[in-house]
Amino acid sequence: MTSYRYPQAQKAFELAETYERKCTGCAQTTLAGIFDALDIENEDVFKAASGLADGIGLTGNGSCGALVGAAMAIGHLFGRERKDFSDMMAPMDSYLMVKSLHDRFMETFGHIRCHDIQHHLMGRTYNLLDPEELRQAFADNMVAHCSRVTGTAAAMAAEIILDAQNKPNP
Repeated sequence: MTSYRYPQAQKAFELAETYERKCTGCAQTTLAGIFDALDIENEDVFKAASGLADGIGLTGNGSCGALVGAAMAIGHLFGRERKDFSDMMAPMDSYLMVKSLHDRFMETFGHIRCHDIQHHLMGRTYNLLDPEELRQAFADNMVAHCSRVTGTAAAMAAEIILDAQNKPNP
């Protein structure tokens, strides 16, 4: 098991992993793990993550929902606000933070696209919109694999968030 620098990151891992096993929906389960571990509440951001599972809309053909949910948590806390929307030069710390998340995720899983991660971890991909393929995915223990991915993404994002929050102001 990976060791994380903050107990909240370990908690984010455990919560996201558990939520994925019980509830599925990798973007939301990752976001819920991060939010609960860091005592954040925002129903709108959580709701916005629905539909982003399995590479967006259960297609497998997009970024991993766990990665997207983790990026949403960072953006929620450090993203550009609407008042700064028209200022293209406004600092957007979230870009570099999400790039760090991306790079760590790639280093760990070798891919960011859902189908590629499925193939890497399970040797094949699944069409989760097809009832038979969905049954096969569950039979092949896809939830266990995805739970580890969601937990890992949640912990990575929690560490990045906590590093930023603990960084002394210049």
